[in-house]
Amino acid sequence: MEVLNNYQRKKLDESNDAEFYSDPKFVYHLDANFRKYLSDLYKNEITDNSTVLDLMSSWDSYLPEGRKYKKVIGHGLNKQELEKNKIFNTYWIQNFNLNQEIPLDSETVDYCLMVAAWQYLQYPENLTKEIARILSDQGKFIISFSNRAFWHKSPNIWTKSTEEERVKYVRKVLITNGFNEPKIIKKFNEPALNIFNFLSKDPFYCLIATKE
Repeated sequence: MEVLNNYQRKKLDESNDAEFYSDPKFVYHLDANFRKYLSDLYKNEITDNSTVLDLMSSWDSYLPEGRKYKKVIGHGLNKQELEKNKIFNTYWIQNFNLNQEIPLDSETVDYCLMVAAWQYLQYPENLTKEIARILSDQGKFIISFSNRAFWHKSPNIWTKSTEEERVKYVRKVLITNGFNEPKIIKKFNEPALNIFNFLSKDPFYCLIATKE
């Protein structure tokens, strides 16, 4: 079911996303606090010997060390970043704003992860339906994000919404396209004091959904 209108799908920079991501970005886009919290969450949510799909990923998946996986599949837009991600057994490159069909068989994935990536989707409804298709019966879709983005590459629905509105928007797409009511986690950290000033920490938002 469609949630967005044409205006909400538009973004400032409509050039092919593959061009923007053609150069590898070997940096962390989320602070250490966010990354640790996400890894701890994965440790609690993901069971051993599972097949994990990390969508719109890069050189680090934040998956906890010491966990045994049946298979970890990566997806993204930059080959060099995906090659550097040593946890992947396999990966592929695809622009989801041009084609939302996932080249995997139905019910073959136990966990689908999406970190700091939903904010770039122009057709999240189609992609969400595909994720519901490839997830196993007890599979989970784990979406996490903060308040950062490459704003010129984010559609209007994201750039013109508050942080709370973004959570509601992701929830609406999920529950209208094949998923049950998601568990929503919000974590806000007190700013850290350094010798110069207060350093704010990235807020943590996460939605965990099982398919209908």
